[in-house]
Amino acid sequence: MTPDAEMTESIDRAACEAMDRADPLAPLRDRFDLPEGMLYLDGNSLGAMPKDASARAHDVVTREWGADLIKSWNSAGWFDLPVRLGDKLAPLIGAAPGEVVLCDSTSQNLFKVLSAAVALRPDRSVLILEGSNFPTNNYIAQGVAAATGGRVKVRLCEKDEIAEAIDEQTIAVAITHVHYKTGHIHDMAAITARAQNSGALAIWDLCHSAGAMPVDLNGCNADFAVGCTYKYLNGGPGSPAFLFAAKRHQGQALQPVTGWWGHAAPFAFEPGYRPQHDIRQFLIGTQPILSMTLVETGLDIHLSADMEMIRDKSMALTDLFIRLVEDRCAGHGFTLASPRDARARGSQVSFAHPDGYPIMRALIAAGVIGDFRAPDTVRFGFTPLYVGYADVWDAVDRLVAIMDGGVWKLPEHQVRDAVT
Repeated sequence: MTPDAEMTESIDRAACEAMDRADPLAPLRDRFDLPEGMLYLDGNSLGAMPKDASARAHDVVTREWGADLIKSWNSAGWFDLPVRLGDKLAPLIGAAPGEVVLCDSTSQNLFKVLSAAVALRPDRSVLILEGSNFPTNNYIAQGVAAATGGRVKVRLCEKDEIAEAIDEQTIAVAITHVHYKTGHIHDMAAITARAQNSGALAIWDLCHSAGAMPVDLNGCNADFAVGCTYKYLNGGPGSPAFLFAAKRHQGQALQPVTGWWGHAAPFAFEPGYRPQHDIRQFLIGTQPILSMTLVETGLDIHLSADMEMIRDKSMALTDLFIRLVEDRCAGHGFTLASPRDARARGSQVSFAHPDGYPIMRALIAAGVIGDFRAPDTVRFGFTPLYVGYADVWDAVDRLVAIMDGGVWKLPEHQVRDAVT
C-alpha cells in the first residue's frame, strides 16, 4: 500500500496485519535477532543485530584470531578488509568500486575530508555547515578551522540559507543529507551543483540516509562523503564508519593524518611518508577488525533487498505513524517536528512535546524503543528491513495508554539517564 492510499483508507490493526502479509520485505525481519515483545523504533540510532552476526563473531574470535592469530592478516584478508567492504557498500550510496573505504569514525573521517578540502582550495576561507544539525560536525569543522590559525572560518546556516551563502570564498559545504533531529532531506544534487558552480566542494554526511533511502553520490557529482554503519546498515555499536572520495580527487586531495596504513608502501617501513594515490590514502592505522567483520552481516542483508522498495516502505511506515499519533493522541500536546511530506523526510518521525523526556522513558519502559533529543523532541526511526505496519499500530497503542493514563508523570520517568 502506498503512503497516499494509507491516508485515505480506514486503518485498524487488522489492516496493518494485511499490509504486513503483502509486504515483500517482511521475510527479511527473520534475519534479525529482535527481543520478543519489543517494538524497536530506534534503528536511526543503533540498528538491530543480524542473526548471522553471532556466528560471524564467534568464527573471527575463535578461528581467525584464536587459532590462526597473526596469519589472519593475510589468510583471512584482514588487511584488505577496509577496501573490500568499501566496495561492497559502494552500490548502496551510488559510488563506484575504489571510491569507498571503511575506517575509523565518522568524526575522524569528516576531519580528513574537510582538511583535504581546505588543501584543495587554498585561496578560499569559509566552510559552510547546517548549524542545527548534529553538532559534532560543527565541532570538527571548528577544529579544522582552528588548525589554520584563523585563516579559515566556519559559517553555520540553516536549510533555506545554505544555497545563498555559497560564494567565491566558500571552500566546501558539508551537509548532513538527512537532518538528525527533524529528518528533513537536503537536495543533494541541487546543493552540490550550486557549490561546484561557485568553485566550492560538496561534502555529504550520510549517517541518517545510508541504508534507509537511495543515495546517488556519483549521479549528483559529490566530491566527498562520510557516514556510519551502525544505524540503518546494522553493523553493531561503534562499528567503523565509511569515507567516499570521488576518483577525480584521489591522489590530489591530501589528508593530514598520515598514518602507516595510508603509506604507498606500508611494509617498506620507510622513515618518510608517501601517500597512496587511491582510496587507501584516507586510511590512518590499524583498523578494529573484530567490529569491522560484523559490518558485512548487515551489508549482506541490504544487498539482498531493493533500495527503492526499502524507501517506499519507509515512507508508508512513517506516514502511518504520523496519522495514528495525530488521530489517537489528539489533545495530548504533540506537534509534528518532521516534514509532513514523506518525500521530504528520511526514515524517521519526530514529535515535539514539552514533556518529551519522561514520555520517552515511559515508552521505553513499555517496550517501545525510541529516543529523546533536547530540548523537547521524541524521535522514532523506522528500519523497513525489520519494522512492520502492525508494529506501528502497537507502538501507538502503547503511547495512547501512557498519555491517557498519565503514566509518564510517575517519578521513575523523571530521572535523567546519561544517554537519551
